[in-house]
Amino acid sequence: MQWIVNGGGRIDREYGLGRRRTDLLLQQPLNETQGFLGPMQRVVLELKLLHKSLDATLQEGLEQTAAYLDQVGTVDGHLLIFDRRPGIVWEEKIFQRRESCGRYSIQIWGL
Repeated sequence: MQWIVNGGGRIDREYGLGRRRTDLLLQQPLNETQGFLGPMQRVVLELKLLHKSLDATLQEGLEQTAAYLDQVGTVDGHLLIFDRRPGIVWEEKIFQRRESCGRYSIQIWGL
């Protein structure tokens, strides 16, 4: 993420979208001469801790991420799920896949 900032972009934490907030919103100008006044690449990152089941956390996180994508007007969304349960080996915690939610294809990262 430091590359984004070094390259002229910015990272907004707890970016307000209506009455809810996405955890991270990455914004990168697509035209260096126009900067933040011109077209932007926007990426929504939603972070979740695994409290309930993985299925429940996925469902809630996918719906939330899709709603944020609607509000931001982008299609680039990522859902990061952190599994802090003791006794679970890394091989079970780490995964990567894509799932659909509405009209969006969201990248999911298990950590």
